[in-house]
Amino acid sequence: MVVGYEEGIIYDFNKLHEPIRKVPAGSTVTIQTYDCFQNQIQSEQTEVTAIDWNKINPATGPLFIEGAMPGDVLKVKIERIDIGEQGVMVVGPDLGVMGHALSKMESKILPIRDEHVQFNNLQIPVNKMIGVIGVAPEGEGVNCGTPGAHGGNMDNKMVTEGATLYFPVFAEGALFALGDLHAAMGDGEVSVSGVEVAGEVTVTLDVIKGVALRHPMLENEEVFSQIVSAPTLDEAAKTAAVGMIERIADKSSLPVSEVTMLMSAVGQSEICQIVDPLMTARFVVPKWVLDQLGVTFFE
Repeated sequence: MVVGYEEGIIYDFNKLHEPIRKVPAGSTVTIQTYDCFQNQIQSEQTEVTAIDWNKINPATGPLFIEGAMPGDVLKVKIERIDIGEQGVMVVGPDLGVMGHALSKMESKILPIRDEHVQFNNLQIPVNKMIGVIGVAPEGEGVNCGTPGAHGGNMDNKMVTEGATLYFPVFAEGALFALGDLHAAMGDGEVSVSGVEVAGEVTVTLDVIKGVALRHPMLENEEVFSQIVSAPTLDEAAKTAAVGMIERIADKSSLPVSEVTMLMSAVGQSEICQIVDPLMTARFVVPKWVLDQLGVTFFE
């Protein structure tokens, strides 16, 4: 099943949006996406200030997943990410960590070939990932440029091929959407853009009943991570660590005190992004620890 962006895009995650497709739980869907500028910057001659800034971070969707109800968990396995042949980056006043030092908007077109991004004479390895991905939030709509408990603009480089995301469901059908692909992005996304690129993502969407979740989680072959967005990076990082510690304590025979010590020994507090309206952090735990504890989260 292929869903094109011409079928519908959103600029905010909102439970009031009409879904563009209804799909059964367990479906595998290929979702086509614009880049975060809705493909408006195709050359360095494009005047960045002249683009329509109301058309930023479009996400293709939303999709209604049959059987998903508030209180459930939406499981999203990222099967494949395919990207275009060129990306774009921007910098400018009041954007990112160096916005205070920049006097004008600038863009840079970056060719992509042979699994590398060409940056001047440098070859940057492609690191395909999804910047915006999530479900409708519980309350009012949330702009696609802002992350939250629903997911959204988390800009987490671990959201890539082979990863599985788990989102709390707040609205019937979950109302899932994604966009804002990157050919490469470092932790922090310090300029306010990764290598922004159009493309398509193949995901398998399923529903898990009977599991409570407050914030998104991510699993890959090696780790589980708790993802949290908050007004400050301190709050995001601490909330992510607390959430993981509480979940492991609940699933294991260890008291909170010992889980806390264990996580201080083997867990990792990591930054996703520090440039969006809310900051995003993750707390990462290797699966070998969970295996030794006999802990499973979603089985």
